[in-house]
Amino acid sequence: MRVLSTALLAGAATASVIDQQPLQLPKSFPANAKNALDKQFHNMKNALKGLTAEAAAVWDEVSMLYPEDMAAASYFSLPKKHNRKPDHEWDHIVRGADVQSVWVEGANGEKEREIDGKLDTYDLRVKAVDPSKLNVDPNVKQYSGYLDDNEDDKHLFYWFFESRNDPKNDPVVLWLNGGPGCSSLTGLFLELGPSRIDEDLNLVFNPYSWNRNASVIFLDQPVNVGYSYSGSSVSNTVAASKDVYALLTLFFKQFPEYAHQDFHIAGESYAGHYIPVFASEIQSHKKTNINLKSVLIGNGLTDGLTQYESYRPMACGDGGWPAVLDEQSCQSMDNALPRCQNLIQGCYESESVWSCVPAAIYCNNALLAPYQRTGQNVYDVRGKCKDSSNLCYPELGWISKYLNDKSVMKALGAEVDSYDSCNFDINRNFLFQGDWMKPFHRLVPGILEKIPVLIYAGDADFICNWLGNQAWSEALDWPGHKDFAKAEMKDLRIDGEKSGRKIGEVKSHGNFTFMRIHAAGHMVPLDQPESSLEFFNRWLMKEWF
Repeated sequence: MRVLSTALLAGAATASVIDQQPLQLPKSFPANAKNALDKQFHNMKNALKGLTAEAAAVWDEVSMLYPEDMAAASYFSLPKKHNRKPDHEWDHIVRGADVQSVWVEGANGEKEREIDGKLDTYDLRVKAVDPSKLNVDPNVKQYSGYLDDNEDDKHLFYWFFESRNDPKNDPVVLWLNGGPGCSSLTGLFLELGPSRIDEDLNLVFNPYSWNRNASVIFLDQPVNVGYSYSGSSVSNTVAASKDVYALLTLFFKQFPEYAHQDFHIAGESYAGHYIPVFASEIQSHKKTNINLKSVLIGNGLTDGLTQYESYRPMACGDGGWPAVLDEQSCQSMDNALPRCQNLIQGCYESESVWSCVPAAIYCNNALLAPYQRTGQNVYDVRGKCKDSSNLCYPELGWISKYLNDKSVMKALGAEVDSYDSCNFDINRNFLFQGDWMKPFHRLVPGILEKIPVLIYAGDADFICNWLGNQAWSEALDWPGHKDFAKAEMKDLRIDGEKSGRKIGEVKSHGNFTFMRIHAAGHMVPLDQPESSLEFFNRWLMKEWF
């Protein structure tokens, strides 16, 4: 769902590096998972053997600062318990091998595959969800199911909702929460989906759902997030992109009635990493049935080198809201920034694990932890963290209870024993792979050559704040850089009318657009549902393209 706890990241990461003894499996570890873990051990040894002196010093410093977190940290997570349903219980199954076996005649008469990509190990299982059983938007067509990578034992869960308006013509949108390691079903029930869950686990209709004028796919990725599961793991964004490409290809093969419509990818937080990579993966294929037309990133983490400079001003009263930190803490963040940026620059230059992991650890502890220790909500500078066990939002606990109800799981075809809104082991594993600080913003110029990109940000968020998002978008090196950087911020109003209520500001040039949404935290559709639907619908209508 979002970027996760700084202290937890520090603990997990530091514990792994100081280990100088042979790694051992816990006695309770199932034998059938050993092969998967052997691969992870091998990857970790390769990652750590090139540790530089500066990086080692960072590990040592953090280990002294957070000894209690180190003691609680673990290396690996057990595979999720699951029970795979037989094929006859599914309404449709699309075999990737069948899709890859289709050859067509090219423009010059040569034989070529109808669709590019490595799909032969993938299957897509589809269940027609009976809306009357769950009453989550009971008047729209819905499908759920799994994308299976049979070679690597990976199974991604998805839930699709048709548009409430005109599904035969309205666009299709893939929604991704972040983390890394948080379920997109929390986005469904907490933010932009057809229903919310209240404290009594009742469904509450959401009139501002994004499926009001678009069909939406909510995807639990990477594996072992939400209802997804695997005996192996995915711990970097590039690997996750292969699964997402396969899912979309097989989905549109099963449902060609949606394939001719415009398709968009939207997401928030760590999706600022996911989306540039996923869009680039789709664009890398010449023969595809994915009609990608734009991407939308909300309060994303995309360019750490530029964005981490914004934490001090956002925490210290220069982001449009009262200061959270005292003067001494603000000065401490100022003092730490040069070293943080030096470490991130080293990561950008080498993109190696041993450079990128220390950069994430040091910067998160130096620039995020001072704010976190105040007890203020890192996702909204306007208030305290209400529920630390659920990332400050008690609603996440209600959603988890609802999605763990056996009748709900049966109606959706879920194959896992339990649902968790966030998997902290995945968060840690992505950090161990150096994924956190990778310069994925460098992919955005290539995307802009072909399709529009929207960067939007609620202006009360701290963790992926609007200052940093505006800064990286204006600093991005692309042909329209100068014109975009100097473009005027204009009022964003309801209905686009001068008399309409102001909900933020927007600037745009060419295929690039930035929006600041007023009085919204990390999750814009939660805090400002009307505003979020307003800009979302207008974006789909190509107002700023």
